[in-house]
Amino acid sequence: MAITQKITPFLWLDKEAGEAAEFYASVFKGSKIKESRTLKNTPSGTVEIITVQLLGQEFTLMSAGPFFKFNESISFVVPCETQEEIDYYWDKLSADPKAEQCGWLKDKYGLSWQIVPAILTEMQKDKDPKKVARITEAFLKMKKFDIAALKNAYDG
Repeated sequence: MAITQKITPFLWLDKEAGEAAEFYASVFKGSKIKESRTLKNTPSGTVEIITVQLLGQEFTLMSAGPFFKFNESISFVVPCETQEEIDYYWDKLSADPKAEQCGWLKDKYGLSWQIVPAILTEMQKDKDPKKVARITEAFLKMKKFDIAALKNAYDG
């Protein structure tokens, strides 16, 4: 078996690995479920393991019982070129309005995502501390990022 990627995120879910894999594959266009297998008679009972490829990145999802929950210490960053792209991912993924802050959201499985404009990283590298302060002040007030508002803050 050839190794296709050296590091693969592995997500433990209670019992919805198959549903989650299908959901993520539908959100990230051009993605697919690569493999699904079921292990029986494990310490957790029946375990479902699914490999899904999201935009070229493999993820393994496992249904093995309610032993662990996701938290904000792990998130996946999705850099976006346009406001339409930000809006698309936000609309598809966000399931908990209370968790929305500074481009972060939680999906229906409790997984955290950061939906961010790609241009933000470049703005934050600017050598002008006033520009960086303005965009920081602007984005700290946002839930979903607004590229036009960030550009206005950056330009002063």
